[in-house]
Amino acid sequence: MDIAAVQKSAWSFVLDEPTRVLVADDDPILREFAIVHLSSPQATIETAPDGVVAWSMLTSSPFDVVVLDIEMPNLDGFGVLERVRAEPTLRRIPVLMLTGHEDIASIDRAYSLGAESFATKPVNWRQLSYHIRYVLRMSRVDSPPVQPCDSAGADKASALEAEYRTLVRSVLHEAEMSCRNGSPQPHAAEAAVQRIAELAGAAMKRWEAPVFEPT
Repeated sequence: MDIAAVQKSAWSFVLDEPTRVLVADDDPILREFAIVHLSSPQATIETAPDGVVAWSMLTSSPFDVVVLDIEMPNLDGFGVLERVRAEPTLRRIPVLMLTGHEDIASIDRAYSLGAESFATKPVNWRQLSYHIRYVLRMSRVDSPPVQPCDSAGADKASALEAEYRTLVRSVLHEAEMSCRNGSPQPHAAEAAVQRIAELAGAAMKRWEAPVFEPT
């Protein structure tokens, strides 16, 4: 398909599943743009002007994805991210960090604190929509395991979860890189989900042995 054909293709919403997104940024124009560009018949976009308000909204209402500006008054994006990952009821919610700086230190800190993605300003809203869809689908694949009733089973489940999360983030990173320097590929998210399933299946096979051998 050539460029002309792509430009004439029908418009479609990227966020095509029921989704509640919280966007926290101290720039009022960016917050308005977020509502305009990210909203869809299936996606509801709510905004917060700083980290304190964002945290209050997160603890009082359920959201599927959070987009946090790093530099905000009162409580910055890193501070909100730390609170989210420390709160048991919120720690699995996908978080994307948004900033005007693309320095290595900010990127490293964002991922070390548990962010699923990192986007820079000025915002490419179409691309950010795909980022949100990626992390949302990955989070739904990365569901928590059933908690075993014995300590050996708990250790086994914890190790499996850690390995699985590593695989999820690895594939997500590859999917992001595939569209960073160009238009996102329509089937990139589906391909990433398929790859996750393949890697998860391989990981599960290595853990099929029972915790206790029969006597």
